[in-house]
Amino acid sequence: MRIALHDVDGQVLRVGTRPGDKTLPPLLLFNGIGANVELVEPFVETLDEREAIVFDVPGVGGSPAPALPYRPRTLARLAARLLDQLGHRQVDVLGVSWGGAPAQQFAFQHGARCRRLVLAATSPGHLMVPAKPSVLLKMASPRRYRDRGYMKRIAGEIYGGAMRHSPELVGQHLRHVRWTSDAGYYLQLLAVIGWSSLPWLPLLRQPALIMAGQDDPLVPAVNGRILARLIPNARLVTIDDGHLFLITSARQSAAIICDFLR
Repeated sequence: MRIALHDVDGQVLRVGTRPGDKTLPPLLLFNGIGANVELVEPFVETLDEREAIVFDVPGVGGSPAPALPYRPRTLARLAARLLDQLGHRQVDVLGVSWGGAPAQQFAFQHGARCRRLVLAATSPGHLMVPAKPSVLLKMASPRRYRDRGYMKRIAGEIYGGAMRHSPELVGQHLRHVRWTSDAGYYLQLLAVIGWSSLPWLPLLRQPALIMAGQDDPLVPAVNGRILARLIPNARLVTIDDGHLFLITSARQSAAIICDFLR
């Protein structure tokens, strides 16, 4: 991917773009909590010829921390302004885990600019069916990004799926981590406190693909069923993997997503 810095309404964003076919709508990705651009690169590499766009949210990776805390609607607005700079009127949107909140918000807030919506390993927000307390406690801290040994010990418990049985995948995942500070992580946690899409999910009009991991300790698969039931034009696909199936089952996931977008 090509990496560049963009000043968007006074907020500098570190943006990764993978060039692609200009006749196809680009795919705009909203990443997971604490995740920098490079963490989704293994997935992006398996996509078809369409252009892909992903950015570090303020305070994460190479995007400087914001002057004030933000909400999902703030990120949706920043994403729309970024697309203006890149010259894209309409995109397909993919939200992963925490990134499912700004992805849903973008589809609602900028409906005409979102052609199709993909939600992977995510939930309707504050009123989701939660993970076990032991999993939530580990996710409440960014320690796993700073302490590689700790990440290797807990990866199977919090991510499930292939991470339970293939420790080499944890090492491959960590190679892409670009950690800057804990502050950005806590800003992401703060951003979604009290946020929920449940009241307006029935108003979404985009065709939606909901993807859930069958062994996802962090976002139980029932949350995918809730999203698929409430979004009018949605279908649910379950993957025999864990929370990080976009990475650990990248080719299978990309094939399903590209078929839906086509």
